[in-house]
Amino acid sequence: MMNTIDDKAIVKDYFNAIGFDRWRRIYGDGEVNKVQKDIRRGHQQTIDTVVDWLKAEENISSLSICDAGCGVGSLSIPLARTGARILASDISPKMVEEATIRAQKSLKDTSNVIFAVQDLEGLSGQYQIVICIDVLIHYPTEDAAKMIAHLASLATSRLILSFAPKNLCLTILKKIGEFFPGPSKTTRAYQHREKDVIAILENNGLRVQREAMTSTHFYYSRILETTRS
Repeated sequence: MMNTIDDKAIVKDYFNAIGFDRWRRIYGDGEVNKVQKDIRRGHQQTIDTVVDWLKAEENISSLSICDAGCGVGSLSIPLARTGARILASDISPKMVEEATIRAQKSLKDTSNVIFAVQDLEGLSGQYQIVICIDVLIHYPTEDAAKMIAHLASLATSRLILSFAPKNLCLTILKKIGEFFPGPSKTTRAYQHREKDVIAILENNGLRVQREAMTSTHFYYSRILETTRS
């Protein structure tokens, strides 16, 4: 199995090349194929869930939030509209550039959001809430554990993350996908057993307070909100 450095290099190269164009379309509003449209819908449902959780809080404008693995800003931009202070990072310079452009076009004031090129384990600082959405799918569980541990060390109050849960249905879909290589093929997709993820979180002093599941035809994401024990 490849180590963390190799996986990071693969992810960075992918999202700076064909992966960038593919996911920019999926996370946009232009024409895409049926599978990509389904993934777009699922991803947006996950984003909406997290945004709704946080917007329900009266003090959201006073929060400091780290969006680790921000992509094109799908989560950072709506959170920035609430007045919260956002640090949004991604391993891909192209993704960060696109997120910055989208923020400038859709926000009246971008002074409360900073976009930075940074991998998860290189992040520093302290934030009341750290969020990591649709990132762990790119890494095996042993590497994801290190990332979760580091993200937990940055969160003074809460860590919210999503992952592709490991079950028979998803395993079969993943196997089917492996029969279709080519330019549209994504990076390796890793599923994680929920009990393993919860154990990692608990080992880092976090306990699950709220959970949700997004499930479409081609997109599955388990969302966990955790707080300090």
